[in-house]
Amino acid sequence: MTTESAAAAVQATVYGYPRQGRNRELKKAVEGYWKGRVTADTLRETARDLRRTNWAQLAEAGITELPTGDFSYYDHVLDTTVMVGAIPARHRDAVDADALDGYFAMARGTQDVAPLEMTKWFDTNYHYLVPELGPDTVFTADPAKQVAELKEALALGHTARPVLVGPVTYLLLAKPAPAVAADFEPLTLLDRLLPVYARVLAELRATGAEWVQLDEPALVQDRTPAELNAAARAYRELGALTERPKLLVASYFDRLGEALPVLAKAPVEGLALDFTDSAAANLADLAAVGGLPGKRLVAGVVNGRNIWINDHRKSLSTLGTLLGLADRVDVAASCSLLHVPLDATVERDIDPQVRRWLAFARQKTAEITTLARGLAQGAGAITAELAANRADLASRATSPITRDPAVRARTEAITDADGRRAQPYPERAAAQRAHLGLPLLPTTTIGSFPQTDELRVARADLRAGRIDTAGYEERIKGEIREVLSFQEKTGIDVLVHGEPERNDMVQYFAEQLTGYLATQHGWVQSYGTRYVRPPVLAGDISRPEPMTVRWTTYAQAQTTKPVKGMLTGPVTMLAWSFVRDDQPLGQTARQVGLALRDEVNDLEAAGTSVIQVDEPALRETLPLRTADHADYLAWATESFRLTTSGVRPDTQIHTHMCYAEFGDIVQAIDDLDADVISLEAARSHMQVARELAAHGYPREAGPGVWDIHSPRIPSTEEAAALLRKGLEAIPAERLWVNPDCGLKTRGWTETRASLENLVAAAREVRTEAAGATA
Repeated sequence: MTTESAAAAVQATVYGYPRQGRNRELKKAVEGYWKGRVTADTLRETARDLRRTNWAQLAEAGITELPTGDFSYYDHVLDTTVMVGAIPARHRDAVDADALDGYFAMARGTQDVAPLEMTKWFDTNYHYLVPELGPDTVFTADPAKQVAELKEALALGHTARPVLVGPVTYLLLAKPAPAVAADFEPLTLLDRLLPVYARVLAELRATGAEWVQLDEPALVQDRTPAELNAAARAYRELGALTERPKLLVASYFDRLGEALPVLAKAPVEGLALDFTDSAAANLADLAAVGGLPGKRLVAGVVNGRNIWINDHRKSLSTLGTLLGLADRVDVAASCSLLHVPLDATVERDIDPQVRRWLAFARQKTAEITTLARGLAQGAGAITAELAANRADLASRATSPITRDPAVRARTEAITDADGRRAQPYPERAAAQRAHLGLPLLPTTTIGSFPQTDELRVARADLRAGRIDTAGYEERIKGEIREVLSFQEKTGIDVLVHGEPERNDMVQYFAEQLTGYLATQHGWVQSYGTRYVRPPVLAGDISRPEPMTVRWTTYAQAQTTKPVKGMLTGPVTMLAWSFVRDDQPLGQTARQVGLALRDEVNDLEAAGTSVIQVDEPALRETLPLRTADHADYLAWATESFRLTTSGVRPDTQIHTHMCYAEFGDIVQAIDDLDADVISLEAARSHMQVARELAAHGYPREAGPGVWDIHSPRIPSTEEAAALLRKGLEAIPAERLWVNPDCGLKTRGWTETRASLENLVAAAREVRTEAAGATA
């Protein structure tokens, strides 16, 4: 095909779209179903309406090939587990009795059965349900969901491309089932899995799919020769099938590197590559392998993970180069638009000038179609769009909103001493034990307590003017007193005030820091029905006044037990925001660290003896390539130490992390130099405790014994058993007892029972440990 005919055939496409709906209709329907207020038929109807609305929006924007199968009630990896029949044995009866209820049982667990483990999707804040596999796993094809959604789209007259998690990525994301040896490699099941994918592909082809997309983002990570050989074998076998659609193998989030020649040689009809940020190296790598002659290339030139407008001139230049490297070039976002909010035009509270700089999912689809038209017809066809784009980019680059000379001067003046505690940990530990007087195996929680309907009503009443600020604050004080009273009666050792005044652990601080912008409708799925509104980091960061001191000191005045001050750390403030792309992340992290340092110092001055700075995103933001780790971890750990290093030795610094693979960053956890770390451990059966022990981690740690992302209540016996397992790795004098994460999403009934059981387990194991050391 000539360059001219390739350009004429340009299509605009995306790999996925936000699922929740304009007003989070999916969240409301699913949670209503869980509570028995919504029937299964109503839930399915809501889902069907949302899919149709999404497809209509995409088609109206000019997206000529729509994705299907990306919609999910909870998680697309869990959907894949259902599609390949890899249902854990403990969930089989529930799935057989009712497929929908069984699906949610795998996601959330039941009182009697634990859910699947949950962890982060690569380096995003989206969480997926980890497949559990073993040598006895039997795969069976169940393409009903994918076929039904394809039929829906085709019946509406759309050109549709089903999107599936690819077989190699699915196996690389999986873990050995609980009863299986830890060294079992799920990838050894590839030959068993490929016939199931062949069956699914055949069904989709018979339904009318011309193309099917197989997502293989795991191949952008460092892969062994054996893993690359497995990928080559997988696509050699799938490509050799006779009853199949054309195959588009998609990668995103980084450069393909050594996997690119493997896929370039595979007998598939197309590749989708990321050409944004660090993945821009794909362009040089593609040229080095001689391009993709005879194949389709879907070029992800619009950033699908951040919300800043695209640079059209730069993208058109990239696309023009790619025209000579493939038989056909189409235009897309770099990844699914699942990771951005739906529509920037509804953000009426944002300065109109700033709103011009933002592109949410709907705006990104417009950018994609504009670029596709420019590629197909030449830049002259989009002259007006290019001029407007240049003006918007210039507006942002020259705006005083983005730069604060005082902040930059303070950041440049940072010294090595600013990022180090003055005393080594053993001296601090002795001072803290003397000051706090805590028992063996002290108990605490992570920070938040249930956000009740009454709290939400109070916020709504304040916004609507039905109560004044004084009335609202009285309600907050009442909630704090209730939370403290419960903890004292239960016997928890280090208390929290429950965070009733906070809407979100990042947004709450972003609203009080300069340089951040808050959205009203910018919801993004974190997991299941949990949606967050990541703030927008638009300019230099500073703290005009204290943010948490008032409520923390109020809580401390109500009790003689220590109350933790609770802050969100600098890396998480970045990771769970939409960060600026006009300066290095490390520079932004230092700005946030200095702002939080001021807060930590003010908390200590106000009498707070325990201060927790949460960094759940430290692992999630780890670059996907090992070669990029050292630079990231250097500035990430430095920014945490900047936040925490200005305190006295008897002030105890805690941090918290959850739902990530911690083994990769144990040295970085050590480098944070926190006095105590609490981590998710219940679903992974204390794996992190063993990882800390193997590293020789010298400080105190609280591997969680209550999985708070499930509605089930752990028994005293269950919590005690996990504690005993923790003690096999961490000495009793350094072991804390706590849940996996904050309790914001839980109800009071399960919170009371679970914490009472947790404290009872701590007392039981404490007695055993004290006897063993007597």
